[in-house]
Amino acid sequence: MTKDYILAIDQSTSGTKALLVDRNGSVVARSMLEHKQYYPRDGWVEHDPLEIYYNVEETAISVLESAGIEPGQLAALTITNQRETAVLWDRTTGLPVYPAIVWQCQRTADRCAALKAEGHEETVRAKSGLLLDPYFSAAKWEWMLDNAEGARTKLEEGKLLAGTIDSWLLWNLTGGKVHATDYTNASRTSLFNIHTLAWDEELCSLFGIPFELLPEVKGSDEVFGYTEEAGVFGQRIPVTGIIGDSQAAMFGNHCFTAGMAKATYGTGTSVLMNVGEKAPDAENGLVAAIAWGMGGQVTYAIEAVIRTSGDSIKWVRAQLGLFSTFEEMERVLLNAPDNGGVYLVPAFVGLGAPYWDPYARASITGMNRGSGKAHIIRAALESIVYQVRDAVRLMESVTGTPLAELRADGGASDNETLMQFQADMLNIQVVKSEVAELSALGSVYMGGLRIGFWSSTDDIANRQQAYRRYEPHMEEAERERNYNGWKRAVASVLSSGTAERWNNL
Repeated sequence: MTKDYILAIDQSTSGTKALLVDRNGSVVARSMLEHKQYYPRDGWVEHDPLEIYYNVEETAISVLESAGIEPGQLAALTITNQRETAVLWDRTTGLPVYPAIVWQCQRTADRCAALKAEGHEETVRAKSGLLLDPYFSAAKWEWMLDNAEGARTKLEEGKLLAGTIDSWLLWNLTGGKVHATDYTNASRTSLFNIHTLAWDEELCSLFGIPFELLPEVKGSDEVFGYTEEAGVFGQRIPVTGIIGDSQAAMFGNHCFTAGMAKATYGTGTSVLMNVGEKAPDAENGLVAAIAWGMGGQVTYAIEAVIRTSGDSIKWVRAQLGLFSTFEEMERVLLNAPDNGGVYLVPAFVGLGAPYWDPYARASITGMNRGSGKAHIIRAALESIVYQVRDAVRLMESVTGTPLAELRADGGASDNETLMQFQADMLNIQVVKSEVAELSALGSVYMGGLRIGFWSSTDDIANRQQAYRRYEPHMEEAERERNYNGWKRAVASVLSSGTAERWNNL
């Protein structure tokens, strides 16, 4: 039986996709399930790790059945995942000791603020490339150890394991035989030294996370292990191409050389720029990132993290009920060719780059008696664009490299109004791949290179994707008028400490 397919698991903040990809790099089948979002308190966000794993199994079975493919035809299984979301589980029972704490969750904001006040942020930034912020995994694990019932007892008994979603899935798929992660996911925890490429003793001590809880760290293209014969596939399939979703999208977007950048428009938005083989000194709200580890070599990136982008559109639909379908949204937007002075700052769980203010909260400003639902919908859509402009301009300033184009992917990038407004506000070309699942394809490319599906990144780049290109058309005066309104709206929601810091820049 020839092995002509790779199965990609794309586990995102909102759901799980399984995609079947052939040797041409074409997606031949897909299956998708959403999982429930839990908001137990203001600013808290949780997922059920068991629900997520069961959805992985169900979508994998479904996609194979729909394509008429046997597990024996799979050359490999790859994983791309929501980053920073923290899981803590009992290695003896296989059960989580607490729900997964999602990257959006702000419950550890006070703890991070206290660590900042004690002067630890520069140490964390210098070693991990990250800011001291509740966004990242370390404080989430610390919180679970302190608050999950029985966690400390299990820790003393040597029963606990900690990991991000990729580690949780890998451990389950291999029948509990492999506890590992890749460089990209490890580098989002605040515990991994991106210079020595190892868990850092000082950082682990700072957050009270013992080494023995943490997974082994490998390059993104390594073979991490094999699926359990008694498991969902009934045979051993190599698991390779494990990579965080934003980095996977950059690889899927063919951003193989330094200076190329992409934005993934999902629940939040990650703007990543490839900076080559030297770890960057990120500053002013940017973070340093490991883009991937491949062939024994690490590639670095700088990143701007936007906490809420596509999720603001979901909020307008689900909580405000201003539209039912995205087709209806497009029709409504025709009644509002501009925002009418209305701005939505989507700080539902604080603001990310460049502000990094976990205490900021959402606001709609600029409404008048003539404002209607179309203006609010447009304001939500435009808020994504303004945040990406904030991020891109900061990246250009820090690196001294103006972008010639921005590559775009993610679910919200299918919206033509959004993409055109993005090009207008950046005043550069925005290039949107017609392939929807670039995070999944990035993990497939990574794993496929390892197992010989493709010979090189040039081989992958030569497999032409279809692109839609958006050219800027907006006049400069209108562009700056719109953006200045956004800056005023953001200033109105910043907490006092953050506002003071930005006023002094």
